[in-house]
Amino acid sequence: MSRVANSPINVPGGVEVKLGDSGVSVKGPKGELALELHPAVAIEQQGSVLQIKAKTDDDWAMAGTMRALLNNMVTGVSEGFEKKLTIIGVGYRAQAEGTKLNLSLGFSHPVVYSLPEGVSVETPNQTEIVLSGVDKQKVGQAAAEIRSFRPPEPYKGKGIRYLNEYVRRKQAKKI
Repeated sequence: MSRVANSPINVPGGVEVKLGDSGVSVKGPKGELALELHPAVAIEQQGSVLQIKAKTDDDWAMAGTMRALLNNMVTGVSEGFEKKLTIIGVGYRAQAEGTKLNLSLGFSHPVVYSLPEGVSVETPNQTEIVLSGVDKQKVGQAAAEIRSFRPPEPYKGKGIRYLNEYVRRKQAKKI
């Protein structure tokens, strides 16, 4: 049985939750998100608390998943999500231009990444990238796609990595 599904979701002030027949929409100061519920899950709202229930005993895993998705929606519209990436390497740099991110990563051509809708990017300096948005999945997917252009390599550690990511280093070839 999922223990995640048993914990309630506290809805902060300024966040409005609308329960529909087959879905939930959450609206807050940062934006609005919608989720279609799995048919094996039911939601009860008591004031500013949401409780997820499984319709049968076999559906607790799906109830836990729906609870986590709904909690991420509530957190996203109230606080938002943020991923930070750092670029390590001589000549590697990033520059944000509206909904595009220009990357110089040592290739013969610049890499231009178009951000998905709902995700914004900032570059405080040339070696830092800050992605932010309301939808946790979109922000994480955009960060993973940017990282995949030049993942950190194990010998010198050059590449794009998440902030505070540990890259295991290998020893150079011995003669």
